Amino acid sequence: MSSSVASELSRRLAQDAEVVCRYYLSNGCRHGRYWIVGDARNTPGRSLFVRLTGPESGKGAAGHWTDAASGEYGDLLDIIHESAQLNDFSDVLDEARRFLSLPCADPRPKQRLDRRERRTGSPESARRLFAMSRPIAGTLAARYLHHRGIATLQDLQSLRFHPRCYYRSGDGSARETWPAMIAAVTDLEGKITGVHRTWLDKSGRGKAPIACPRRAMGELLGNGVRFGAPLDVMAAGEGIETVLSVRCLLPRMPMIAALSSAHLAAIHFPESLRRLYVLRDNDPAGERASVTLLDRATAAGIEAVVLSSELGDFNDDLRRLCKARLRAAIRDQLAPQDISGFMRPAR
Repeated sequence: MSSSVASELSRRLAQDAEVVCRYYLSNGCRHGRYWIVGDARNTPGRSLFVRLTGPESGKGAAGHWTDAASGEYGDLLDIIHESAQLNDFSDVLDEARRFLSLPCADPRPKQRLDRRERRTGSPESARRLFAMSRPIAGTLAARYLHHRGIATLQDLQSLRFHPRCYYRSGDGSARETWPAMIAAVTDLEGKITGVHRTWLDKSGRGKAPIACPRRAMGELLGNGVRFGAPLDVMAAGEGIETVLSVRCLLPRMPMIAALSSAHLAAIHFPESLRRLYVLRDNDPAGERASVTLLDRATAAGIEAVVLSSELGDFNDDLRRLCKARLRAAIRDQLAPQDISGFMRPAR
């Protein structure tokens, strides 16, 4: 494994140093320009300092840390190594890629990308792609959602369809085109900061048969794919399909899909928010993200309630359990006042 790969991953992690710390060092807290915690293994305390802002390299670089008690120091790859208790360095790099939602192939060093390639991941490029896409009704993307059990397609202005969206595997192979569901990533003011692409099989019965059929671009940290205008109550989950599965039963509740467990832990809260439902995926990453988000919401004076699925996630529940059973499970976890306010009447 080349050192350039590790250096590039470390640089990308440092760009979102705070969300890395919130995820892997959840027992710490931000203090000015630093994240403070006990040690690299996420022990509570105040001896390890992670710099959250600064240059990409050299003295004072973002992502660099020092443990005043032990004299140890390093970068965010070391934090992942220690906090996730990974022994093999290749496992550390794989975990970093998973966290960053990178393609499976090794990322290319930044200096090898020309100016045109760098622009393709910008918020401006994301806005152009969304504008070139068409409303989702009657498209292959709507067929894909129906195949996933999602029949409630009203008020999905954040989702569109592009019949020939470019895809490149990342290993130097030729560019391909596939139909894709395009989701707008927006900030609290509704401005598009990025998009998420789900490339689809041409039958509409699943994702495209490519190495990485889901990718996001633009500014994602704190933002997400939103369904409904912000109110004092909302729900937040990882995947678009997970969130839309719950929305089938709670169509009037505003929701946000953060697109990954790491970004779920770092979503920004609307000022009006008073109660937050966290749609937890049943895996270790989903559990960690839920705990971090619950802690953040509680610290902000927001009531936080976890909605737990029975299977892997709520889309699994929607497809494999009867709807009456799923409805009953969600109803039992809602605050009483939200049942009448947001839940679709039983048929």
